[in-house]
Amino acid sequence: MQYRRFGRTDWKVSEIGYGMWGLAGWTGSEHSEVERALDRAVELGCNFFDTAWGYGKGLSEQILGQLMKRHASKHLYHATKIPPKNFKWPSKAWFTIEECFPAEHIISYTEKSLKNLGVECIELQQFHVWEDAWADKDEWKNAVEKLKKEGKVKHFGISVNRWEPENVLETLKTGLIDAVQVIYNIFDQNPEDKLFPLCRQLDIGIIARVPFDEGTLTGTLTKDTVFPADDWRSTYFVPENLNASVERADALRPLIPQGMTMAEMALRFILCNDDVHTIIPGMRKIRNVEANIATSDGKKLEKSLQEALKSHRWERTPTEWSQ
Repeated sequence: MQYRRFGRTDWKVSEIGYGMWGLAGWTGSEHSEVERALDRAVELGCNFFDTAWGYGKGLSEQILGQLMKRHASKHLYHATKIPPKNFKWPSKAWFTIEECFPAEHIISYTEKSLKNLGVECIELQQFHVWEDAWADKDEWKNAVEKLKKEGKVKHFGISVNRWEPENVLETLKTGLIDAVQVIYNIFDQNPEDKLFPLCRQLDIGIIARVPFDEGTLTGTLTKDTVFPADDWRSTYFVPENLNASVERADALRPLIPQGMTMAEMALRFILCNDDVHTIIPGMRKIRNVEANIATSDGKKLEKSLQEALKSHRWERTPTEWSQ
């Protein structure tokens, strides 16, 4: 495992972190298998774990808390998120700070997360949605400063809405945010335009999420793929999105180097960008943990392949199903 400096936190985080959304609330998650996958990740050098209260109403946080107890001799960096008060993902431009993150809500859910994680101080507490129009609002700023002063949160971050990487720029300039979590993959390259340069300038940590485009970039989806009704992907991969996504993935197949999977190529594409400090794929099975972590070996994709993949950038804007 290779490690990178996580912005001004000065943490040394594993290039491959662990996204814990799929451990609570997706179909196919079995507790004992999840524990084994998490333990294997730690054994292989993963030291950054990202969860949220919204992942199973605290269940994923509890799973992470148990993991940290099992590996108390190792420093596992933990990150979680505060759900918006109206529990609507993503936020909309007309939502107010009072509807989503009033000070008492920020403080209350931080207390819940502290309890779930079993810690006295959260290393990285993130806002689970965001609107840059809130940048100058005192409501969230006061809560951030209070929680830091009380020693309950070390650093704050923002998880940026899907396909809106620039909906956070003014907020970052306040100096109160130390990390940004954003969708970045072969298709979603927009963060390179303005977000990454500003983060580089301000020395802000960058977490790349959704590296496989919710599964498209694993190369395993087809136009006939059907998800169970209680799986959120059943409402994300509506025919309009599923068909277009599969076609985009199929167009990548001729570029996959011999002996490499599409998923490996997808992770290595992100690792070629030094602006990204850690990637957080969801991993529920040991084989996925081992395959994903194996990509952190310091080897870059050929320059010609990097350039070819750049041409597969997909311009997308939020829709009613983009969540």
